[in-house]
Amino acid sequence: MRKIGIAEVEDIALGAALLGAGGGGDPYIGKLVAMGALKECGPVTLLDPQEVPDDALVVPIAMMGAPTILGEKAIGGGEYKTLYDTVSQFFGKPIYAFMPIEAGGVNSMLPIAAAARLGLPLVDVDGMGRAFPELQMVTFTIGGVSATPMALTDEKGNSAIFRTITNKWTEELARAVTMSCGGSVSVSLYPMEGAVMKKYGVCGIVTRSQKLGAAIRQVKQVQGMTPEEAFLSFTEGFKLFKGKICDVLRETRGAFNFGKVVLEGIQEDKGRSAFVEFQNENLTCTVEGRIVATTPDLICLVDVETFVPVPTDALKYGKRVMAVGLKCFPLWRSPEGIALVGPRYFGCDTDYIPLEERCKGGKD
Repeated sequence: MRKIGIAEVEDIALGAALLGAGGGGDPYIGKLVAMGALKECGPVTLLDPQEVPDDALVVPIAMMGAPTILGEKAIGGGEYKTLYDTVSQFFGKPIYAFMPIEAGGVNSMLPIAAAARLGLPLVDVDGMGRAFPELQMVTFTIGGVSATPMALTDEKGNSAIFRTITNKWTEELARAVTMSCGGSVSVSLYPMEGAVMKKYGVCGIVTRSQKLGAAIRQVKQVQGMTPEEAFLSFTEGFKLFKGKICDVLRETRGAFNFGKVVLEGIQEDKGRSAFVEFQNENLTCTVEGRIVATTPDLICLVDVETFVPVPTDALKYGKRVMAVGLKCFPLWRSPEGIALVGPRYFGCDTDYIPLEERCKGGKD
């Protein structure tokens, strides 16, 4: 158990943006929402998952929709109370704590804001260890946990609660309502008891985000290594490509950001080319016609000078970035995980091959 204040939020937002693999929303917007709540309501208590009683009701809080739309619509402030009331009334007992459902610039921050404004603790766990675009794409789905009852509300005060037969149906129905509400809403989903959270959750994600953020901030102060070497060391990352953005194809479709970013090689990659395809999050990285990384491993684009993550909605012509691969949470590499979030689910014509094997020259 420890406290999260404004200083901690700075690093959590930065580290979570890296783990967001290009998605999860703009860390600046998420940080402002969390900081505003902390300034008004004080710091939040962060619990280790083992400190949560097995029968306690734990509820993830998140934003659903296209991250670019959230930057225009923002959050009204009353959404958290609406979600809390809807879920606690459904179960007939109070919510014990909130938790993030994924790592990302926004969805790591909203649960902090919700916890601060409602005086609840936050649990150091999530359901992805990164970010994914569809709500059924969580480790809890592998564990047989239902996404419903799922509460949804927009900034205008419209709200709904879903009961569905599968988590994929939850995604389909909630996505349709999200579009009707303008493409961005606040949700609570996967309500669960503490015992289930401990068994299937990705534990320590908030702490990991904070450590990564602090390391990125201090990357140029590491002795005996170049900043790039230091970054790859503390992230345990694989350098995939270094280049200048020469083209960005982007469209918002079905409350998702779809697109492709084309890179023209610089420095040691001069004369070569690469591209990264994304659906909110980066899905594949292809260098000189060969796929070098795919989901569910993390593909992250970072600034070549500062190593600050660049989300998909901030990709711009001329920016110089390094594509980095990070290993995913081990459960995603199981057959159930690959079926849920592997490259073929997203329409990519390749089987999943672990990042470390591809980077050793594994076949496509």
